[in-house]
Amino acid sequence: MSRVPVAILISGSGSNMAALVADMEDRAHPARPCVVISNRPEVAGLARAARAGVPAVALDHRAFPDRAGFEAALDRELDRAGAEIICLAGFMRVLTPDFVTRREGRILNIHPSILPLFPGLDTHARVLAAGMAVHGATVHEVTPELDCGPIRGQAVIPVLPGDTPATLAKRLLPAEHRLYPAVLRRFAAGDRTPLALFP
Repeated sequence: MSRVPVAILISGSGSNMAALVADMEDRAHPARPCVVISNRPEVAGLARAARAGVPAVALDHRAFPDRAGFEAALDRELDRAGAEIICLAGFMRVLTPDFVTRREGRILNIHPSILPLFPGLDTHARVLAAGMAVHGATVHEVTPELDCGPIRGQAVIPVLPGDTPATLAKRLLPAEHRLYPAVLRRFAAGDRTPLALFP
């Protein structure tokens, strides 16, 4: 079986990246990790990837004069690795419409809210401020409009009395680590049916 090469882009510790890579260790998985790329050379996620046997590339965005230069270098690394699917896993750079359009339909992202609710940043605090009874995460295809691509999976958790943004984020992580690998399995096999995970 030919397995689809997947690139994972990170900007931090890479916990979602680690969950994706661990799931792809299954030889029956339709995809395989071909490279992990970070725009921040100092992050722990690169070492985690290397320990898992995945090529790890640091591509410091600060070394480029503009976003176009960084994305041209990113394109080269993705092409060199043969990536057919890109998973954004805590990648804290907004990709330009030009980059996304060239690879549209092949980029996934995980966002810590039940989209279309709470796109953008500070989702945990915004959920609490809105008095929501539930919170969750969404895996969606990336399109030029931020956090608005087709939804491929969602996980839901309850908001508990006394939750803070930090406790909510911590309790959401295990759901993210179940959701993203499950969606990637389906996506790499050509199944675009949205997946729902509940506690």
